[in-house]
Amino acid sequence: MKSNANTPQEDFWAGEFGNSYISRNESDLLLASNISLFAEVFSSLDVIPSSFLELGANIGMNVRAIQKLVPDADFCGIEINQQACSILANTGCEVIESSILNAVIADQFDFVFSKGVLIHLNPDQLRPTYKKMYDWSKRFILIAEYYSPTPQGITYRGNIDRLFKRDFAGEFLDMFPEVTLRDYGFVYHRGTYPQDDITWFLLEKQR
Repeated sequence: MKSNANTPQEDFWAGEFGNSYISRNESDLLLASNISLFAEVFSSLDVIPSSFLELGANIGMNVRAIQKLVPDADFCGIEINQQACSILANTGCEVIESSILNAVIADQFDFVFSKGVLIHLNPDQLRPTYKKMYDWSKRFILIAEYYSPTPQGITYRGNIDRLFKRDFAGEFLDMFPEVTLRDYGFVYHRGTYPQDDITWFLLEKQR
């Protein structure tokens, strides 16, 4: 197991599977779809965030999309895969090569988010990850993942225990009752700007 991985799921993404994912995670269509997604998310905000923290930033496709919308923003990304980190650094994002649970960040950010990352964590990691997201956020938290009203494991490219669907946002709201649901939406895989049937939830901390 890699030194910065705590679980088989993290080791999976830190190693060869994570390396092979890089080439599948870069396309002009994905960038355009990400721009469309974040434009929709930001449309409900009264102020556009100026600092962002992404959990599982990979090669920066989400960072690049947000940079198109908020060019002067500051970005920080946590990423466990070494090859992805080297590409992520080219975006100008501050890179923290670490598992999410091992990451130590003293700063807070206007907007903390995960997109297609919580689904790949060991379920036992979720509550401490939610706590980190809460602590790192000044105001907004975006959870964009596969939704299921009840937890379920899904075989992922022939691998078991590597993808889990559940109500991540609902669990977050139950854990932090002072956080409110500001907006939510769904992006269909056959839409004009497709995502992989992601449901997103925009949460807001009390100020």
